[in-house]
Amino acid sequence: MCGIIGYVGNFEKEKLQIGLTKISHRGPDGHGVFFHNTTALGHRRLSIIDLSQNAAQPFELLDRFVITFNGEIYNYIELKKELITQGVQFKSASDTEVLLQAYIKWGKNFVHKLNGMWAFCIYDKVDNTLFLSRDRLGKKPLFYTQLKQGFVFCSEMKGIYPFLDSVSINRTNALIAMNNSFSYEHTQECLINNIIRFPAASYAYYKNNTLSIEQYWKPEEIKKSVPKNYNEQKELFRELFFDACKLRMRSDVTIGTALSGGLDSSAVICTMAHLNKTNNIKTEQHAFVASFPNTALDETKYAKKVTDYLNINANFININPLQDLDSIFKKTYLFEELFYAPVIPFEQLYKNIKQNNVTVSIDGHGADELFAGYPFDMNAALIDALPNLIKFKKVLTAINGTTNKSKNTDYTNNLKYALLNKYPALRGFSKNTNLVSKNNNLDYLNSVLFQSTFKTILPTLLRNYDRYSMMNSVEIRMPFLDYRIVEFAFSIPYSSKVKNGFSKAIVRDALADIMPTDIVYRKDKIGFNAPINNWMNTELKTWIKDLIHSADFKNSTLIDTNSVYKSITQTISKKEISFLEGSHIFSQLTPVIWEKSLSYA
Repeated sequence: MCGIIGYVGNFEKEKLQIGLTKISHRGPDGHGVFFHNTTALGHRRLSIIDLSQNAAQPFELLDRFVITFNGEIYNYIELKKELITQGVQFKSASDTEVLLQAYIKWGKNFVHKLNGMWAFCIYDKVDNTLFLSRDRLGKKPLFYTQLKQGFVFCSEMKGIYPFLDSVSINRTNALIAMNNSFSYEHTQECLINNIIRFPAASYAYYKNNTLSIEQYWKPEEIKKSVPKNYNEQKELFRELFFDACKLRMRSDVTIGTALSGGLDSSAVICTMAHLNKTNNIKTEQHAFVASFPNTALDETKYAKKVTDYLNINANFININPLQDLDSIFKKTYLFEELFYAPVIPFEQLYKNIKQNNVTVSIDGHGADELFAGYPFDMNAALIDALPNLIKFKKVLTAINGTTNKSKNTDYTNNLKYALLNKYPALRGFSKNTNLVSKNNNLDYLNSVLFQSTFKTILPTLLRNYDRYSMMNSVEIRMPFLDYRIVEFAFSIPYSSKVKNGFSKAIVRDALADIMPTDIVYRKDKIGFNAPINNWMNTELKTWIKDLIHSADFKNSTLIDTNSVYKSITQTISKKEISFLEGSHIFSQLTPVIWEKSLSYA
């Protein structure tokens, strides 16, 4: 995993070097540049596969094709074997060379063979073209701009800043982001004027000042043939998940896991331990747990159950909100985006991982969006369950268990919600307009999960965790987001995901024999977040007061300073602040912090 940059056009070479320096955190292990006529490529290297100079980038073959690549191709060994049988010879042990050789051999559609995460550019010196691509889910970022002088691309927006006449805020997009942090990542819209996000699941050619983008993988067309029998579905998921983890355990550097003690990260680390025993993989395991002592968000007791079960050591990291406050503007600059939660706890976790000489973290992201881990998404399964009231009650039990409710107190309202969605004719008798948009190829639950996976929550979280980890030079791998599992998830019905009173049922049932039982069937959901409400009454109170009296706050152009000042002072004067109130306060401060962070541009 690395950082990439390049251009075609009449630019000063020094701008490439400046842009490359701005993304140096993505690749501290080396850097390289390539210039040919009016084309330039740059690379910052985080060494993970083939640590030798043989794999250094930009990487060139046949005195014609040059690649700069960010990501990992997990099935590179299998692809390499296939290419060798077709007469291809290799000079390195890297997945980078496999990627380039595959393009040379098979052309643009070779991306369908890739299992991994990527953003790359291949330059053809003869045809004078760039070929760019981004992975199916957009795990790896890629931005570009088209200016009078030419075309520029980079892994992060800040690498493009040197090429712009000025770095100015796109206020329309900033206001959208402030109102809904999850609303824009899946689009091409960015927070900085003249910068565009390259779309996920796409490739493009750039030639003669024209960028032609084509989508190669269309989620809305997913429909794989899967067994109808639930037990057979479990076996298929287990097989896919084991293989996804096995592929992601390929590394020439030390691997760890960010462990919460929830189902998803526990499933990952337990599967890795199982593969170590049964497949003789011999991967040393390291667990890293973010701890928030004496708060409702602390999950260390659950994480310890997992590490005790596996008999592995764990690093418990007490997140200290004061530790990095002096650098919050710089860290926000590195993060680049507007998001309602503070960067601190997430960044501290991956900084600790790196400080322990771990470069790759195999984590549990994606299961909630694919297999119904969020109560607000699971509500759609109530619609699917009707007219069977027994199934309806089981779904409601799963929802209430996840939200820590002991009784089905919302039965009447939930039944009304489900009836109005299930039977359109009833809508005339109610003013309720909270209706589910159903995909014709999917049931109601999967229609909602589709939005969470491809339009709102997951694209944003993938972006966030790329930044949290890469600002500390750590790579995150996500077995749940193997494209085969994504396709499987949208080919099974709601009843395989919300079943017998549990969310993510198929994940639990398929992996129950290799995990602690009380973790597998743990119902409550906490999630990795900051106990911002606790901090506001203690560690952060003075800092918040200082910030709202600062010139940066008073001069902010993104907020109504008078109303925000009043709202914050009223809230922090309370003896007790709820989590929602704390989150609201920080979301009001985020634009001020983000706007100030642009002074580093």
